[in-house]
Amino acid sequence: MLAVLEVKNIEEKYQALNGEITALKNISFQVEKGEFVSVVGPSGCGKSTLLSIIAGLLKPTAGEIYVKGEKIEGITSHIGYMLQKDNLLDWRNIYKNVMLGLEIQKSVTPENEARVIELLKTYGLYEFKDKYPSQLSGGMRQRVALIRTLAINPDILLLDEAFSALDYQTRLAVTNDVYGILKQEQVTTIMVTHDIPEGISMGDKMLILSARPAVVKEVLDIDFEMADRNPLNCRNSPKFSKYFDYIWKELSSHE
Repeated sequence: MLAVLEVKNIEEKYQALNGEITALKNISFQVEKGEFVSVVGPSGCGKSTLLSIIAGLLKPTAGEIYVKGEKIEGITSHIGYMLQKDNLLDWRNIYKNVMLGLEIQKSVTPENEARVIELLKTYGLYEFKDKYPSQLSGGMRQRVALIRTLAINPDILLLDEAFSALDYQTRLAVTNDVYGILKQEQVTTIMVTHDIPEGISMGDKMLILSARPAVVKEVLDIDFEMADRNPLNCRNSPKFSKYFDYIWKELSSHE
């Protein structure tokens, strides 16, 4: 099966006052369609830098990125990127915020408008389409930001600490929500997180990076063997603590 995403021998170096710094070293991995891959590693190892390279926002010193077999040379509609902040525009209502990506891509068509309405209805936001961001809770704003990204129909979604600004209870609810949406839409997802439990509960795989210069220590399969899997159920599984203990030891050995 052709990988949706192939990261090949990525290396990133930059100049600092004390000389050249290698942030990423020979990073290679593949992601299949519909997989959810969590990326963890010590603070400052280059996780967000890796996402920026995959997104085409940063040209690596060496290496290549392929999406569905096509080499990525810069920003592409194949990839959606969701950051810590929802970045909703306060002066646009929810419907117009969701339409923003399509407008930027000059892809506003009757078919895409109908898809946006269907997404809003499917995921409980249609009744709020005429409201403004300030009228929504933090969790609902994140859901709007996700639907805005999905509206452009990307092959791959990148999440960079996308839930870190939320309080703990809201964060648990939103991750459960987002996981359901992404699995329903069969969106291939890569999520950077500092939260090991979050990464375990959402991921089909865990990409474990070492300290800088970051290398891929391991790509760990996460399998809870449950038919009704969701992040909250995973946290209650006996296997959860075993995954946590293993990953914690791997990360601790890199400090």
